[in-house]
Amino acid sequence: MTTDLLSLLPTSALAADKLPDIPAGRLVPAALLGIAVLVVLIVRFKLHPFLSLTLGALTVGAVAGVPMADVLDSYTKGFGSTAASVGILIALGAMFGKLLADSGGADEIVDTIIGRSGTRSLPWAMAAVGAIIGLPMFFEIGLVLLMPVIFLVARRSQQSVIRVGIPALAGLSAMHGLVPPHPGPLVAIDALKANLGVTLGFGILVAIPTIALAGPWFARFAARWVDVPAPDLFEARESDNGPRPSFGITMLTVLTPVVLMMGKALADILAGKGTAARTVLDFLGTPLIALLIAVILAMFTLGRGAGMGVKRISSSLESSLGPIAGIILIVAAGGGFKQTLVDTGIGQLVADWISGSGLSVLLLAWLVAVLIRLATGSATVATVTASGILAPLAAGMSTNEVSLMVLAIGAGSVFFSHVNDAGFWLVKEFFGLKVGQTIKSWSLMETVLSVTGLVFVLLLNLVV
Repeated sequence: MTTDLLSLLPTSALAADKLPDIPAGRLVPAALLGIAVLVVLIVRFKLHPFLSLTLGALTVGAVAGVPMADVLDSYTKGFGSTAASVGILIALGAMFGKLLADSGGADEIVDTIIGRSGTRSLPWAMAAVGAIIGLPMFFEIGLVLLMPVIFLVARRSQQSVIRVGIPALAGLSAMHGLVPPHPGPLVAIDALKANLGVTLGFGILVAIPTIALAGPWFARFAARWVDVPAPDLFEARESDNGPRPSFGITMLTVLTPVVLMMGKALADILAGKGTAARTVLDFLGTPLIALLIAVILAMFTLGRGAGMGVKRISSSLESSLGPIAGIILIVAAGGGFKQTLVDTGIGQLVADWISGSGLSVLLLAWLVAVLIRLATGSATVATVTASGILAPLAAGMSTNEVSLMVLAIGAGSVFFSHVNDAGFWLVKEFFGLKVGQTIKSWSLMETVLSVTGLVFVLLLNLVV
């Protein structure tokens, strides 16, 4: 578990037992105006989400009537603790993903799976490729990496790029929204104090059937609505010209952090407190340690396995950090925004209202994330904002319920990607689609993915 963010606040900052007496009549407008400022700045003025989240947090505090010194203190503490707990993991994940791509390990996974698939099973194989590639990589990185594969497979199989591309994108997007160590799920886990291992296990259980329905099944219909050939791009891939790590070694490396984190979850359930086995597995399964081990292992299994020298491995690791600097700032600012909501008491007010409303907490979590996603176009902003609003609810919930809330928020965060989402334009331009075609394929796939994910979260809630 991550450190309690409220415990990091100094006595001068706002805390749960030292809140000013702010009437609900000011807290509700403060929350609404803060979110409205966030949405308008991102959607209307195209301001970077980092700045928008910062100004949104200041708006919340100002409207609520909290001294600005306390607002700044609360925001910076939330920013710092989130950067410390999640930012390090984002950096390690980027390093791992870059080594996977530069070594040719990602191509090895793709070519092995595709080479063993027939025409009818090809969409299912592409969904598996998207999920495996998406497990350690950020969405934008995975998307760019998958494009040459999708185009090559579409040309070789003489199928529509939509028929083979949508399943791959579904696998990639599901991993992004539902399965840690992606930034969104990690932020929600941190904000709601969810159990990482339980959330990871539930996330995989929900992701598998969700990918099947939003990927291969939906692609059958989307390919009828949008029938386009693969663009003449990426005829050759540089990694084909050199040695690659083997498929088995690559898969072992990719799954290492997942196995370590699952081992921690099992140890927490089966092993007694204070035992040597639980102590070791708890340490190895901590996300920072698990990803650190994976990066070090990848330097040898992927880097050296592909014949990369020390300088080239070092260059690959260094070049991975630049593109994710903005992601770290957005996630950290989301933590600051969330902490402002918590410290002003807005989150507790929403929690009290929900507890007496009779609404399903999981359904509400999904709806809040959906609304923010539609307004801002950012899955990460939707996740961190919804987590901040709903954080007080998690205190009285069981471990399983909190993990399912994380997944409900994650499912809502990928709902109906449209023109205010960078992913929408990436897919449109790469696939050579018109706006309407992109909506009928990519946007609808994201919607099916989101709704299906919610349904399986609700079903899982009935049996755990």
